[in-house]
Amino acid sequence: MKDAKTVVADFLATFSTGQVDAILGGLADGATWQVSGGVPGMSGTYAKEELGALLRGAVALYREGALRITPTAMIAEGNKVAAEAESFATLSNGRIYNNRYHFLFEVAGDKVLRVREYMDTMHAWETFFKP
Repeated sequence: MKDAKTVVADFLATFSTGQVDAILGGLADGATWQVSGGVPGMSGTYAKEELGALLRGAVALYREGALRITPTAMIAEGNKVAAEAESFATLSNGRIYNNRYHFLFEVAGDKVLRVREYMDTMHAWETFFKP
């Protein structure tokens, strides 16, 4: 069995491909993903199936077909991994999405069970939703 940091690193590498079915395959049954803030259409807590729908809609917005998330630091304790990361994508409208994150992952076996995502929500809103 992989250690928790390896599970998270592998998951983020898969996430960065934009292959939604593979991303969902890295999530445990009953997984949830919580996005910080109050950005309508983005913030909130998503069950695995809901996250899939959100990701399918988002992938269509990226010129490269994916949001690349690169971990810059990770610390693990037991089945929890705290990770700092940076994202990059060019949207079809030419806007650049380059955010910085803190994630708290909870791992179950070789899959991700829970994610809490903290980011610059103003940058997200301005990139995805600002007229």
